[in-house]
Amino acid sequence: MTISWRDCASGPVPRWRATVAPPRPRVFIDADALFAGAAAPAEHGASLVVLRMAEITLIDAVTSQQVIGEVERNLTAKLPAALPLFQVLVGRCLRVVPTPHTDELRAHAGRADPPDLPILVAALREECPWLVTFNVRHFQPGHPSVEVMRPGEFVQRVRHLLAHLSV
Repeated sequence: MTISWRDCASGPVPRWRATVAPPRPRVFIDADALFAGAAAPAEHGASLVVLRMAEITLIDAVTSQQVIGEVERNLTAKLPAALPLFQVLVGRCLRVVPTPHTDELRAHAGRADPPDLPILVAALREECPWLVTFNVRHFQPGHPSVEVMRPGEFVQRVRHLLAHLSV
């Protein structure tokens, strides 16, 4: 059965067609993973694959203004040729949220290295169950609501889940 735009305009869409997509899993992207994605020499690097998952709306990739600033500074200093791709990735793949204020950090003191605590708190605030970073040890002891993992581990997790979907 095919439904044209005229069918939709003339009455309600059949129930089987009017389903709402489930929410996308939220994943917080740390600066090192974003830098690696923008600087990737090939399309198959795990950091870039995670960002591409967001681009095709498989996941909701979130990052903070602090992360964007850090990556811009590092790319400018180390790899300025990657800045255009970085800007494209930010525009297409990421939802950028404000950096947490100092008062938001106090309740979570000691859950991550001090420079990385705003990243963990932003992931918590945005209800991201995963935080993708290469610096896993910087986020210890962490928070039970956020699983910290490397980009490759996240890609493997997604592959495993996709392989076990029931049809």
